[in-house]
Amino acid sequence: MTPYRRAILELGTGNDLHGGDYTKAALRAVQDALHHSSLAFLRALSIPAAEMRVAVTIGVQRPEAVDAERVKASLPYGQITVQVVKGGLDVPDPGGKDPAVIASAALAVSIPVGG
Repeated sequence: MTPYRRAILELGTGNDLHGGDYTKAALRAVQDALHHSSLAFLRALSIPAAEMRVAVTIGVQRPEAVDAERVKASLPYGQITVQVVKGGLDVPDPGGKDPAVIASAALAVSIPVGG
């Protein structure tokens, strides 16, 4: 079995300002993290993108409200796992009906080494 090492840790935030949609906020956090990085080193090292492992951790106040499969499907490459944990932030609406939902995302990319 080929060992893997984490090569990148990228962070992002996303929100849903109206509607309280935790999945929408999570998807935006993942896209934010993706737009902060370029994986050009994969080509330079001749590592197929399909071989990288991407461990996604999403933090929101209501983890059970996130559709982890939709988050997983939003990533273009790799062997992807998604874990949703308590975190993020809910900003209450003064009227009590329309909270702003903020999600945090961490994308840890591991690549095969040695072997």
